[in-house]
Amino acid sequence: MLMPFMRNLITMVFVLGLAGSAWAVAVDKPMDDPVLEARARVIHKQLRCLVCQNQSIEDSNASLARDLRILVRDRIEAGDSDDETIRYIVDRYGDWVLLKPPVKSGTIFLWLGPVLFLALAVIFIFLWYRRRQTPVAAVNAPLSHDEQARLKSILDNGDRG
Repeated sequence: MLMPFMRNLITMVFVLGLAGSAWAVAVDKPMDDPVLEARARVIHKQLRCLVCQNQSIEDSNASLARDLRILVRDRIEAGDSDDETIRYIVDRYGDWVLLKPPVKSGTIFLWLGPVLFLALAVIFIFLWYRRRQTPVAAVNAPLSHDEQARLKSILDNGDRG
């Protein structure tokens, strides 16, 4: 049997857990036409949340993402095609708002950056590894006569000169 304190603590944790879900971000009101809502959701998945930067506006809970979702729905309800809706958003926020920006002079580093970093890393590792290696012949080379005589002198007399 639980002590009254433990029972109250468990009840409080349970109630606070339920209250946390009540503070969650409100879900957007979907469009009345399911076909238009499906089009809007496809567009939502193509647009980047400018706050989160690694999420689509479909997946983000940021208020700016919510505003962009509403804007997309408004544009679709106004009769814009998918391309016109995306172009409307890109004209205001730039190519950065697209999760897959087009390849052009302004976005070439977005596309080539990861490949360049990988190539530089491979070159750096290759040069570093090559520089670390010592020739095996130099390590296993036999001692010269002078070196053998000096070693014998050190071992016999403890002489280091």
